[in-house]
Amino acid sequence: MVPDSHASVIKVCERCNHIDLLKAIASSRPYDTIIISGGFYEVENVIIKHPLVILGEKDATIKSKSGDEVFTVLADSTTISGLTIRDVTTSYMKERSGIRIKRANHFTISNNILIDCFFGIYIEHGTHGEIYNNELRGNATTEAESGNGIHAWYSDYLEIYDNTVMGHRDGIYFEFVNDSKIINNHSEKNKRYGLHFMFSNDDSYQDNTFLNNGVGVAVMFSRRIEMRRNVFEKNWGRSAYGLLLKEIYDAEILNNKFKENTIGIFVEGSNRINYHFNDFNRNGWALKFSGGCEDNEISQNNFIDNSLDLVVNTKLSSNRFYKNYWSEYSGYDLDKDQLGDVPHYPVKLFSYVLDKAPEAIVLMRSLFVDIINFSEKISPVFTPKDVMDDSPLMFPVND
Repeated sequence: MVPDSHASVIKVCERCNHIDLLKAIASSRPYDTIIISGGFYEVENVIIKHPLVILGEKDATIKSKSGDEVFTVLADSTTISGLTIRDVTTSYMKERSGIRIKRANHFTISNNILIDCFFGIYIEHGTHGEIYNNELRGNATTEAESGNGIHAWYSDYLEIYDNTVMGHRDGIYFEFVNDSKIINNHSEKNKRYGLHFMFSNDDSYQDNTFLNNGVGVAVMFSRRIEMRRNVFEKNWGRSAYGLLLKEIYDAEILNNKFKENTIGIFVEGSNRINYHFNDFNRNGWALKFSGGCEDNEISQNNFIDNSLDLVVNTKLSSNRFYKNYWSEYSGYDLDKDQLGDVPHYPVKLFSYVLDKAPEAIVLMRSLFVDIINFSEKISPVFTPKDVMDDSPLMFPVND
């Protein structure tokens, strides 16, 4: 924000000169600071047309009077911090938001609580923004009637960190967003995705937790995405994944934890991705490859107590599996180099059966499954011969 020696502080409260937020903003000049005292304020859409700092004191609550958008920011160098913003209702004609940044740059949205807002924070053609330490609590019932917690569209150079997002359609949504970072957020119980990328490049997300969402994270049609040290946990359901990758190129998936998801990672049409130092623990399917996946490298990962470690329905001849730990590996290490002396073939015959007849899942824990998997291991016919780890680790990889 550019300093202004003539900037003033304007206080809004019941006993102040300004008791109405809209009038206080109308009387302000660029770079003024507006402090909103604790209390309850009902407002119509507040439109900010010049740079301002808007700060809420303890328990300052802004309620949408008619259910319409609360703050619409049209000016660069604006800060909104310390407010509780609530009750923006669903609309099928307009993406109403608690806070909307529209064609504005160098903004800060921090330390706010947004409750029952159709869209929480909406960034439209905004760059160089910080969104941090906000709590967004929605009341999503269905995808069609719900908006996203933090929504960014055609925006670059964003930093989104230390936020908690619950009860929306998507917790965080990126579409045509480049060179941005998503760090240390908690996204839980969102109807569709905890985090959703579309057509976004050169972004990174790290140290986030995606818990009990429809799908933890979906990354689609994007390039050069870094995914590090995230937790994907309890994303359960008929079509639920910890991480969904569709047509992704040149990505890094490192040091993540996939725990108790229906499918840890589902991959379709994604090339040149490095999967290193990830933990797959007690998932239904740990890693599932669909068609068109080439030149991927899967190494130094732990596959522990998953129902199925690896499922493929396409050739993976140009992909490399090596030096992973597989809890189901039954080989030996006579030369004591901590690598198995015989290859591990992680694709089981039962995964082939499930692909052809999904209802066979009811047999998962039966003796029949153990018998067919053992017979295929002794004399492979259906499982791919080229999908193997020829140097499996004898002990799990430490972080």
